[in-house]
Amino acid sequence: MKPLDIGIAGAGPAGLAAALFLSRAGHRVELIERFEHASPVGSGLLMQPTGLTVLDALGLSPTIHALGNRIDRLHGADARSGRTVLDVRYDALAGGRYGLAVHRAALFSTLHDAVVAAGLPIRTGIALAKAETRQTRTALHDPDGAIVGDYDLVVDATGARSQLVAASVVAPQVKELPWGAFWATLDCEGVPHDSTALTQRYDAAKVMIGVLPVGRAHAGEGRKVAFFWSLKTADADAVRGGGLDRWKAGIAGYWPDAVPFLDQIMDWDQLALARYAHRTALPPYADGIVFIGDSAHSTSPQLGQGANMALLDAAALAHALSSAATLEEGLAAYAAARRNHVRLFQLLSYVFTPFYQSDSRAIAWLRDRLVATVAKIPPAPQILAAIVSGTLADPFTRAGLEECRWLETVLQEA
Repeated sequence: MKPLDIGIAGAGPAGLAAALFLSRAGHRVELIERFEHASPVGSGLLMQPTGLTVLDALGLSPTIHALGNRIDRLHGADARSGRTVLDVRYDALAGGRYGLAVHRAALFSTLHDAVVAAGLPIRTGIALAKAETRQTRTALHDPDGAIVGDYDLVVDATGARSQLVAASVVAPQVKELPWGAFWATLDCEGVPHDSTALTQRYDAAKVMIGVLPVGRAHAGEGRKVAFFWSLKTADADAVRGGGLDRWKAGIAGYWPDAVPFLDQIMDWDQLALARYAHRTALPPYADGIVFIGDSAHSTSPQLGQGANMALLDAAALAHALSSAATLEEGLAAYAAARRNHVRLFQLLSYVFTPFYQSDSRAIAWLRDRLVATVAKIPPAPQILAAIVSGTLADPFTRAGLEECRWLETVLQEA
């Protein structure tokens, strides 16, 4: 296939990674971002072996490891009894896998700096309303109808509430999820916490509180944690109306060890409310446009796969186009390459979410007694580790990737 003119809508991790992969494959790319200054949104996230493998393929492993924080396990306990109800360890799998918790700013800057170093153009302050294909070219329009770019292919990386998907795909499947979370980025220097774990506390499935040590947002800064508290988004205004002190006292009652973190929260403005949706664009492309990341598929955050899946999409798209004779063939190959992995993890997220975010005490009881016991019996620890790692089904081969050699990575980063 001849080199293509490609417009990439959205300068988040998905769009930035796609720009790097596609430009390295010989295509001409430019990024279009709606904000005046491209920047990250959100607090922390957990990079899994899948996403870390993609960053390694881009040559960005040393940079992200210098900023992030290694995570060896996910641990959750009942807030009242202290009983362990979740204990997933990466070392249940052979090979030395681990997670890397990062501030979203660290992931963004790692990819953005690489895009800038490559001299790839980023146009900012441009809102997009639709993509219109005529003959072999696809034009991007702003909300006033003006054409802001004309390309052989448009890559939509604008996220779960993409306007381009809504305008391009017949009836995309979207289900707004009732549960979200308050997030805050807080200092952790001198505060006792498990620096190698995502730690959570639960009261049934109605309360979930978590601390994720995310390393540094930027070189030279102090280490941070992402602190989160799950709630129904419809209740957010009522919670705010009850006052910050009341909210903090409630959390302290569940988890006294969290008080040093709560003491840093002085205003509601320090807390961002995250909303989630289960969304699927089938197929993840239309005439002249292809969807990656949350534009193509989004889920609840329970399995921590969002950014990792987006990075896999970017790699898979570039690989599919590089081995196809035509654009149509390449887009179909991309959809086929990602289909099984995406569907599997959307299903797993859909199944697991009620165990941690729901009104059902019966499901929580099952989680705390039966599931917690079964999870200790082989091969359950290995299966859980593979689910968390994103590798229960092979995500690498059809994306043109080889998984990191984890033990070698550890030695190199040491």
